[in-house]
Amino acid sequence: MDLQVDIERQPLLQNAPQKIPKTPTQKTMRKALKGTTCLANLLPTGTVLIFQTLSPALTHRGQCPTQTSKIMTICLLSYCSLSCFLLSFTDSFRDERGKVRYGFATLNGIWVMDGTVKLHVEEARKYKLRLIDLFHACGSILVFGAIALFNQSVVACLAPKPSEEAKKILGVLPIGIGIFCSILFVLFPSQRHGIGFPLSRD
Repeated sequence: MDLQVDIERQPLLQNAPQKIPKTPTQKTMRKALKGTTCLANLLPTGTVLIFQTLSPALTHRGQCPTQTSKIMTICLLSYCSLSCFLLSFTDSFRDERGKVRYGFATLNGIWVMDGTVKLHVEEARKYKLRLIDLFHACGSILVFGAIALFNQSVVACLAPKPSEEAKKILGVLPIGIGIFCSILFVLFPSQRHGIGFPLSRD
């Protein structure tokens, strides 16, 4: 009886679909699409949300009637740029109970913001500050600058009467920055999952 069942199952296993080998073009496309997933890590979502929410109010929809409006807009841009820079050095991990803990990358490892949890020295060193973190922090500022240049309220406030040449530059520069930074971030992806960035499941 058992032999008969095995014989009946054998053809089904032989007819199972075989894995089709991918062409070099398909492999390249797969790697490129997989690499674009790291583009979500370019900017902290909270910082961009704050900027998009406050910029119309501070600029009075681009009119900036007073000098105070311009100063407040510059302060908002400075704050958001600094936030993008500093948050690039944050990271997260899951403790023994599976809770997400946040920390700040240092040269010696990760400094856990919640002092109740401490990592072993060897484990903490896995999160230490690297040169690529500085690269990503500077790239985040550039990408945020591109988003700010796309915001017509901010541009109208800080440059109310730009020349024709300046208009062309303002139209092309954000796109150029976005493409340049996207390529660099795909080639050199960030492994950090800090505050405001998507968390990993591990």
